[in-house]
Amino acid sequence: QVQLVESGGGLVQAGGSLRLSCAASGRTSSTYSMGWFRQAPGKEREFVAAIRWSGSGTYTADSVKGRFTISRDNAKNTVYLQMNSLKPEDTAVYYCAASRNRFTNYENTYDYWGQGTQVTVSS
Repeated sequence: QVQLVESGGGLVQAGGSLRLSCAASGRTSSTYSMGWFRQAPGKEREFVAAIRWSGSGTYTADSVKGRFTISRDNAKNTVYLQMNSLKPEDTAVYYCAASRNRFTNYENTYDYWGQGTQVTVSS
């Protein structure tokens, strides 16, 4: 089992920045990749970004490319999502997820999920 805890959400004005963190614990050695997803009110959950747990490789959704950056610190078992130039449409609950054997943008390939952190961008 892998436990994931997100932090760093909050209220920010449009154009501002936030950095989300996702701390992993438990059997992190079994993790192949980690991802960020988000769900806005009344909408389906959507992929934001993913990163391999070891080696190189990131994958970012077109909707946030150039504004959001995913990174990791293996020593701290933590994945980050740096969000710049935030827009009101980025308002959502952001979820961290871990996959045991895939590196994809499909949420059904992720095995473990955090509780989510709210990000609200005001105009």
